[in-house]
Amino acid sequence: MHLQKLSLINFRNYSEIALEFSPKFNCFAGNNGTGKTNLLEAIYYLSFCKSFSNPIDSQNILFGQDYFMIQGQYQVNGSQDELYCGVKQQQRKVFKRNKKEYERLSDHIGLYPLVLISPKDAQLILGGSEERRKFVDGVISQYQHDYLQHLLNYNKALAQRNALLKLFAERRKFDAASLEIWDEQLLTQGGKIFEERKAFFDAFLPVFNEYYAALSGGNETVNIDYQSTLLEGDFAAQLMETREKDRIMQFTTTGIHKDELVFYIHDVPVKRFGSQGQQKSFLIALKLAQFSFTRKVKGLSPILLFDDIFDKLDEDRVEHLMRLVSDDSFGQVFVTDTNLERLVSLFQKIGGESRIFLVESGNITKISNANPQK
Repeated sequence: MHLQKLSLINFRNYSEIALEFSPKFNCFAGNNGTGKTNLLEAIYYLSFCKSFSNPIDSQNILFGQDYFMIQGQYQVNGSQDELYCGVKQQQRKVFKRNKKEYERLSDHIGLYPLVLISPKDAQLILGGSEERRKFVDGVISQYQHDYLQHLLNYNKALAQRNALLKLFAERRKFDAASLEIWDEQLLTQGGKIFEERKAFFDAFLPVFNEYYAALSGGNETVNIDYQSTLLEGDFAAQLMETREKDRIMQFTTTGIHKDELVFYIHDVPVKRFGSQGQQKSFLIALKLAQFSFTRKVKGLSPILLFDDIFDKLDEDRVEHLMRLVSDDSFGQVFVTDTNLERLVSLFQKIGGESRIFLVESGNITKISNANPQK
C-alpha cells in the first residue's frame, strides 16, 4: 500500500497544492514554520479522519477561508482507492472512500494503517498514564475494529457512572441500583478491552525487544510492564470493594481506565533514570515495533511518518534508522527535516527511490540531485 497523490485546498497554510509521491521515500525539507508538518497532518487525516495535533477540525482551515479539502489516491494490492475529507465551518465533517460517504468515521479506522514518529512522542515516556493508554488503544484500533467501539462504550458508561456519583454527593443520597446499571456496562466493555490489551502485549513485547536491540546494539535489556487491576482479580468484585471509596471520591477508582505501562531499561524506569539517548531509542523502537506488529496482523505495510526527529539524533543514528526502514519489509516513508543538504547527502548514501521536496511558506518545489526543478 502507498499514497500516490495528495491534493489540498485551504488546509493549514496551503491554498492549493497537488503532489505525486514515490512508493518508498518522500522528504520535505524547509525551515521551521514553513508547513512541512502540515503535509504529514494531511496524510494522517486520510488514515484517521482527524489531525494528530489539533482535534478541532475547523482550526485546520486556511485563515480567511470557510472550508478545507484533502484528497488522496492510494495503490492498495494492485487497485486504486480514492479518499476525500472535507470540512466546512459550522458543518459536519464529510469523509468518503471511493466516492461513498461513511456513516460512521470509526468504520474507516485501520483500512489505511499509518505510524507516526514525532517529537511529541516524548510524552509517551514523560507524560501521564493516559498518553500510554492512547498509544496502546491506537495500535489495537487499527486492526481490531470492535475494540474501538468497546472503548467508546466503556468511556460513555464511565462518564455516566462518575456523573451519578457526583449527583449522589450533591443530594446526599446513595442509590446502589442506579449505580449497578453502569457497573454492568463497565464489566462487559472493560473485560473485552482488558483481554485485547493483554493479548496485544504478549505479542508486541518480543517485537519491541527485537527493534530496541537493533537500535542499541543489543547492549541493554528493556521491558514493558503492563499494569492493570484486572490482572489482580475479578473486575466485578473490585467494583464492589471500591464502591464506598468511589462514593467518597465521587469518581470511579478502579477499571481499565486506570491501566498503566511502565517502561524499563536494566530493570529501572526509563522515565526516571533513562538518558536522553536511551529515551529516544526506546521511543523509536516502540514505533517501529508498532509498524511491524500492525503489518503482520493487517497484511499491509503501514505508511510511516517521521516528523522532524533528526535534530534529536546524531548522524550515525539517523543513517542507521533510514537504512533500517529502507529494507523491503518497510513500505512508504515520509520524512520532514530542516536541513536540505543532510537529506540529499543521506539518500545519496542509502540509494533507492526517493523524492525530496523543498517547502517554503506554502510553496513546494521538487528537488532532483539537489538542484530545484519545478
